[in-house]
Amino acid sequence: MRRSNEPIFWSLFGVGGVLSALLGPILILITGIIAPTGIGMPPQAMSYQRMLAFAQSWYGKVVLLAVISLFLWHAVHRIYHSLHDLGIHAGTGAAVLCYGFALVATLAAGCLLFVIGF
Repeated sequence: MRRSNEPIFWSLFGVGGVLSALLGPILILITGIIAPTGIGMPPQAMSYQRMLAFAQSWYGKVVLLAVISLFLWHAVHRIYHSLHDLGIHAGTGAAVLCYGFALVATLAAGCLLFVIGF
């Protein structure tokens, strides 16, 4: 019996789905509504210097990489399985394309976060 790598992708999909369901609306609310209007938040709270300091801390790097990569893995897994729902029976090529994109984008985000410095 051949082993499947599907549990790995389903777990990344599940974790990314939970993270996007819990954090996605909060991120949209804070960065899209509260910060631009300044309601309930001081104007300097989302300043460039504070966001750069957050991205340069080890904690910020871990949080940003987790959010970016898990959102990506969730999205590509949903896209890959949505192709089947649309009647496009994607084979190995589509899986490599979808999951390869998520892998390359995750590695790129990690490299860019490393380049920012500490």
